[in-house]
Amino acid sequence: MSVAGGRVRRVEIDGFWKLVEEARRGASEGGAEGVAEATVALLARRSGAEIVGAAQPFWDLMAVSYRGELWGAAYLINGGASDDGFDYFRGWLISQGREVFERAVADPDSLAEVPAVRAAAAAGEDLEGEDMLGVAWNAHRIRTGRRLPEGAFTIRYPAIEFGWDFDDDDAIRRRLPRLSRLFLD
Repeated sequence: MSVAGGRVRRVEIDGFWKLVEEARRGASEGGAEGVAEATVALLARRSGAEIVGAAQPFWDLMAVSYRGELWGAAYLINGGASDDGFDYFRGWLISQGREVFERAVADPDSLAEVPAVRAAAAAGEDLEGEDMLGVAWNAHRIRTGRRLPEGAFTIRYPAIEFGWDFDDDDAIRRRLPRLSRLFLD
């Protein structure tokens, strides 16, 4: 994975994914909100510096997942995806853990195999994880009583090319055939 022309700091990313997996195991509720809450609780037990250090890996993952094909999948799954909506979808995706995230970034159509996506299709629910976007902020405030320091992280989204119309069902069926069967058929 690369972010803005450089290598993602592997150790930091590995540590962040361990934190997410621990949060997933300890979440009182299985959705992204429960994972975010558990992540905040785990981070808030760490030093302020460790909390600040967790912010960059999260935003690196947000940048890595900033891809047109994945945005198309989010648009299909949620019945639309604005800029903020795509951020919330990627927050949900990170809350699903490393395996689901990496598979979806490599092949967004693989999301059709994820039980939560199948359940969302059946129930007509959106998949959003807005709370995941603020885990470092919230943990830092709990731990220190202060806001996350200015410049604690940078966000460098790559240029994105869509190349297709998300409202064109035929294009969606060609690009995301498995998801199309769940959400269009």
